Amino acid sequence: TISASSCGSSGINAEYGDECKRRYNIKIWKTFTDVFNCLPLAALVESTIFCMHGGLSPDLLNPRDLNKVERPLDIPNKGVLCDLLWSDPDPDIVGFGDNDRGVSFTFGTNEVSKFLKRNNLSLIVRAHQVVEDGYQFFCKRKMVTLFSAPNYCGEFDNAAATLTVSKDLVCSFHIYKPKPVAIVPPSDGKKKK
Repeated sequence: TISASSCGSSGINAEYGDECKRRYNIKIWKTFTDVFNCLPLAALVESTIFCMHGGLSPDLLNPRDLNKVERPLDIPNKGVLCDLLWSDPDPDIVGFGDNDRGVSFTFGTNEVSKFLKRNNLSLIVRAHQVVEDGYQFFCKRKMVTLFSAPNYCGEFDNAAATLTVSKDLVCSFHIYKPKPVAIVPPSDGKKKK
């Protein structure tokens, strides 16, 4: 499932507009932004697995409420749509708290459990955070973070993962190991002969 992501909003990806304009033309960037504004905000798999890019919102009671959102739209800086793309789990809090990203919230395990119970769901699948092994469970396996970019930005030694859900709703992971990072010795400034 492909869904909207925090990187898809025009305010965040504007820096790529310069690259698109330099390599092609600004129309390419605007076309990408138009597509991002149409991507699903979340997905509900077999009425039991709720998927989104970021996480939970204090204002989202039922995932089916998202069907009322008219698309396309650019993601606002606050509210349910922003939270679906930007919020993060935090094992050290109860309820919702401030997010170090400066946008949206963090949420505790109690919020995951409440959301799942209220909506008769079994699992929440999200992305949005680099995790070392490509996936990481939260809240006693009631939530999983997937990260699908190994060696993220060339700065991390993380694996990546994808999730497959069988017809019987059995989940399995495919892991993409990171490529070894070449270690370049520091230069002393002298040319070698």
